[in-house]
Amino acid sequence: MSQHFPKRIVCLTEETTEIVFALGAGDRVVGVSGYAVRPAEAREKPKVGAFTSIRMEKIREVNPDLIITFSDLQAQIAHDLVKAGYTVLALNQRSVEETFQAIELVGRVIGELKKAEEMILGMKKEMDTIHKTASRFSRRPRVYFEEWDNPLITGIRWVSELIDIAGGEETFPEMKERKNAPERVIQPEDVIQRNPDIIFASWCGKKANLAAIKSRPGWDKIEAVKNNQLFEIKSPDILAPGPSFLLGLRQMHEAIKQMVDCHPGLDPGSSVVFKDPGSPLSRG
Repeated sequence: MSQHFPKRIVCLTEETTEIVFALGAGDRVVGVSGYAVRPAEAREKPKVGAFTSIRMEKIREVNPDLIITFSDLQAQIAHDLVKAGYTVLALNQRSVEETFQAIELVGRVIGELKKAEEMILGMKKEMDTIHKTASRFSRRPRVYFEEWDNPLITGIRWVSELIDIAGGEETFPEMKERKNAPERVIQPEDVIQRNPDIIFASWCGKKANLAAIKSRPGWDKIEAVKNNQLFEIKSPDILAPGPSFLLGLRQMHEAIKQMVDCHPGLDPGSSVVFKDPGSPLSRG
């Protein structure tokens, strides 16, 4: 490894942590967010902050030569760290393609570009395989994805794109152009009107309550509720735009495939990038 590449890296979100470890540079990570869950060894690293806050004294203790942030929600953190004299790489991917670009950028910065390119190629191959399988489905069920419950938030761009790849039809396609969560707030009546065939819930940072979703006033009229097609996807499997969103893609694809009763999906051994058993779907 060239001496010019960072040797002491702090990753302030779960996706940045996951990317750096997946590129084989986990030994250079000296600090992570308390929300870092993947890979398991990342949990043993010093915790230097949460998502919207940091512990500057901990940052000083680990003495990083690169800090990686993610999202506009960490803009103030990035600002404070730069003012404190640290080198900061601020990522803000919002789509599948931007996620590939973020992985490549991190690879370039830390000196692991070849591994980044290989990872991206592998991810694209698996996504293409799933998309080809989905193209043979007898129909594309309407999918409502719920990112938060109070207020209802839906439609972040990369999730909408993954729904399409998985074989579904996004219930609120117009929302994917809206980058900030407050712009993607919808009303319960909107979901009733759009009448999804399947509901995926992934509440960031807490367990989704599928029973509570089914009991919302008027939601008994929704096809997904009438047919018990409600599933929880754990947020690290879908809401962290990095290699692990393949886990969420697989889960959505499998649920949709079972609904349309079409051809067999991916062989369990076909994953070539992110070796993780993932989280089984929790069904309502």
